[in-house]
Amino acid sequence: MTFQQSIVICFRKYFTFSGRATRPEYWWFFLFIFLCNLVLGIFDAILFSSETLPVEVTESDELSPHDDESGPLVSLFSLATFLPMLAVGWRRMHDTGRSGLYLFYPLIAMIGLGLFVWAFGGEALASGDPASLFQGLFGVVVALALVVIAISPFIVLWWLTRPSQPGQNQYGPNPHEVQT
Repeated sequence: MTFQQSIVICFRKYFTFSGRATRPEYWWFFLFIFLCNLVLGIFDAILFSSETLPVEVTESDELSPHDDESGPLVSLFSLATFLPMLAVGWRRMHDTGRSGLYLFYPLIAMIGLGLFVWAFGGEALASGDPASLFQGLFGVVVALALVVIAISPFIVLWWLTRPSQPGQNQYGPNPHEVQT
């Protein structure tokens, strides 16, 4: 599969979460998204950056939310390509024999930890002493959860790089074996 074929297939399957996607299909499309974001970020910086005179920086300016905002071109492109990128990742997981929900593993781990801390560690957070979250058995659970959260994106990346499951699986025929 070529770079152009991957882009065409991914945009044709904009809302398609069923079936399977090959490694080249996923990674060529990933490269396309990355390169477009890079180029559009440069255009955003050129076209939409506001040049201001140097001013004394205060503490409130350092935490200003506008410093990390992307420009309108990157934002619109990201919005337009969010679903096809999610769909091709979902199909890529299918190709390795996993549910597409595995893409959300890091997010699920973060939400789980947040709910756990909120439910059982609210007193520590309310007291203004977050270090107390890491005391006792509760601290062990929180530390282990943080380790899981730290490695979970790498696990998902590992799954995305695995070869296609040979033959047909529960998500459909192997894309390498299908004659088009």
